[in-house]
Amino acid sequence: MSQMAHAAVSEPEPTTAVTVPSAPTQSLADKAPSSEAWAIHGQFTNVTQGHPRFRSPYSGDNSLDANGRNEETTDLTLFAGLRLGRNTEFWANPEIDQGFGMNNTLGVAGFPSGEAYKVGSNAPYLRLPRAFIRHVIPLGGTEEKIEPGANQLAGSRASDNLTLTVGKFSAVDIFDANSYAHDPRADFLNWSVIDAGAFDYAADSWGLTYGAAAEWTQGWWTLRGGVFQMSDVPNAKVAGIHFHQHMLVTELETRHEWQGHPGKVKLLAFVNRADMANYRDALQVANQTAGVPDVSLVRRYQSRPGLVINLEQELSSDLGVFARASANDGSKEAYEFTEINKSLSAGLSLKGDRWGRHDDTVGVAAVVNGLSDAAREYFAAGGMGILIGDGRLNYGPEKIVETYYSLQVNPHLSLALNYQHVVNPAYNRDRGPVSIVGIRLHSEF
Repeated sequence: MSQMAHAAVSEPEPTTAVTVPSAPTQSLADKAPSSEAWAIHGQFTNVTQGHPRFRSPYSGDNSLDANGRNEETTDLTLFAGLRLGRNTEFWANPEIDQGFGMNNTLGVAGFPSGEAYKVGSNAPYLRLPRAFIRHVIPLGGTEEKIEPGANQLAGSRASDNLTLTVGKFSAVDIFDANSYAHDPRADFLNWSVIDAGAFDYAADSWGLTYGAAAEWTQGWWTLRGGVFQMSDVPNAKVAGIHFHQHMLVTELETRHEWQGHPGKVKLLAFVNRADMANYRDALQVANQTAGVPDVSLVRRYQSRPGLVINLEQELSSDLGVFARASANDGSKEAYEFTEINKSLSAGLSLKGDRWGRHDDTVGVAAVVNGLSDAAREYFAAGGMGILIGDGRLNYGPEKIVETYYSLQVNPHLSLALNYQHVVNPAYNRDRGPVSIVGIRLHSEF
């Protein structure tokens, strides 16, 4: 699953706020500023990553290849939008994908590329990752100008509003967003940096699913809620539309100023309801049969909750910092995302103003991922997961440092160099460390 190409699906960020007289909702809705009736945008992204040989006394089916690998992914996306009404938009995002994540997207819990899916192909293939309707109900406040962009028609909207999104999209299009670390096409690449590592959000093998979300914005806060369809079995494609297996998620965002600079604090809670296994049930069966633990043998319908804290703060006009902390119920198997039960990440993003390159960006981040006791026992006994499984485990926290420099070649093209250093890949002290070098080419049109 790509940690998505996080396209803008949530309520658009305003670009200009114009004060209007206090008025009831109907008066604000009746105002009809200039707006786009339709729009087409596009993007192209290629990410190439590789790593040299590293120390590895043994390996398993899900291990990162110790002999070194180079892989690339490419995607070409069309963002086609149509205004259905004054406050209603429809968007479809047909996309052509090609390529593989390193080692078929296996071997590191905090996987190094958010542009890598759990489904790979040497030949380009067409799919429809997003098709959704967004409707905004104005609730008053000021009227804000919205600039045109991907999945965003130019126009305006009330600053206080209720935004409804229904269709096929990604939960992280709306939830767990962060201005400095959330878009693998523009900033960091590592899964556990661009999203909260322990946020096991509902998704298919590409990171998308069917769902509905509501966002209530009032002054300095926004309250979000959503329901999303989970795949029939962990790490699989979503077949048909049903919500027997689902994720419920809610998020409270507060906005503030610190010494004149904006910041946000977000608290997110989620619960997954699906047929999933307890690690210790799998271990018990393995002990009885003298076999290797297998979560697929002991799945039953149950819940798995989790929490995320997400912070961002601008320190100056060119510098911002961010942090996330997350945890989930580690007694049960990871279902959609990756084997991370607790995660802490932090970093900074610096624009190039200080060396005369305003549109360039430097980013530095560090993350520590961990497993629960039950998960450690399962993988130590030879169990396999969604992304990891070395056949045995000498446990240690997975520690990752990532840095990138994004060079804005022209208004439509950027070139980024990326470096990641992973200590204890897949939580195994016996393997690694491994250095991963990447290059990203991204174009918008």
